[in-house]
Amino acid sequence: MDRSEYLVVPAPRRGLKDKSVKGIEARFAAAMQAVLNHHAADGWEYLRTDTLPSEGREGLTMTRVTVFQNMLVFRRAIPADPAVPAALIEDHSDTPPAPEPTAQVEPAVIPSKDGDAATAPKPTPDQP
Repeated sequence: MDRSEYLVVPAPRRGLKDKSVKGIEARFAAAMQAVLNHHAADGWEYLRTDTLPSEGREGLTMTRVTVFQNMLVFRRAIPADPAVPAALIEDHSDTPPAPEPTAQVEPAVIPSKDGDAATAPKPTPDQP
């Protein structure tokens, strides 16, 4: 079973100033490239970008506003513990779910015409 961990960082808001990079789009692309390469050097794989709402307060009146944040999501595999052999790690991904518990039938005491008590099974709620 593969185990992963995730890293979420804010996407750059401005482009990277560099004399060799001209134009707004190229500067922004250079900023994104720098962030992606920085995290890739630590073993993080870029997964996706998400735009998520975030509530906050703004201004002197502290009015509530919703702003949208662009977040970069990275993933990397968690290495297996070398002290535990792979053969001892249980994989439950293909195990069928446990069966539903069956209803228990309790004996009921039914008096007979001659006064002796007889026991008979009581119907469960799902039985007629």
